[in-house]
Amino acid sequence: MKSWKTLVLVSTMVLGMGLVAAGCSSNTSGSADKAEYVVGTDAAYAPFEWMENDKIVGYDVDVLNAVAEEAGIKLKWENTGWDGIFIALQNGERDIIASAVSITEERKKTFAFTDPYFEATQMLVFKDGENFKTLKDLEGKKIGVQNATTGDTAVSELFGQDNTNIKRFKTTPLALLELKNGGVDCVVADNGVVLEYVKKNGAEGLKTVIDETFEKEQYGFALKKEDTELLKKLNDGLAAIKDSGKLEDIQKQYGF
Repeated sequence: MKSWKTLVLVSTMVLGMGLVAAGCSSNTSGSADKAEYVVGTDAAYAPFEWMENDKIVGYDVDVLNAVAEEAGIKLKWENTGWDGIFIALQNGERDIIASAVSITEERKKTFAFTDPYFEATQMLVFKDGENFKTLKDLEGKKIGVQNATTGDTAVSELFGQDNTNIKRFKTTPLALLELKNGGVDCVVADNGVVLEYVKKNGAEGLKTVIDETFEKEQYGFALKKEDTELLKKLNDGLAAIKDSGKLEDIQKQYGF
């Protein structure tokens, strides 16, 4: 889902705070003994996380809750804007990030990740009348992306970070609304989110294509590197729901 080459200043702040934290503590177990763990999620990314009657729901919520049950830990969910979600993790306001976070080599330099629990890929969405097949076909076109996502990274790496044809939005649904309104020619976003949007808002007038050159992405739950005991608990719980078939059952509920 979400990369951060487009958030250079933010990542610099995160790295800076990480160095301060590392200099202040030699604790390798981190927050593993907390009575309750605070989970940050950007609840505007259905079907992975969204708000329903003032409650955070979605695939990520169901999966991590199942993992927590196996691990014997309690969770408190907090809706957290994407732009500040990693800072909140680094400074201790959040213990875990469960927000359709793609595991990338860049992110692994700063954060720890659980084993993967979902595979995604980027998808092109555009109006009938266009015939885009690959990302390269978008040369010279106005492209909508969610800011600091892996879709944003893919587009920026091909066409340039400062390309004025790249329009960045706070959420993917806002980018897709702009597509419907004619403000952009195409949106590049995670396939799961695009398909959920189309399902709820209708596919009339829209076409979707997966560029096979896109690398598959793995989602993982993120936490601080020093939280090694918590990481083990989460991975053990994740392994348990994979072995029992619970993860597959949750995937089926969401049509994956």
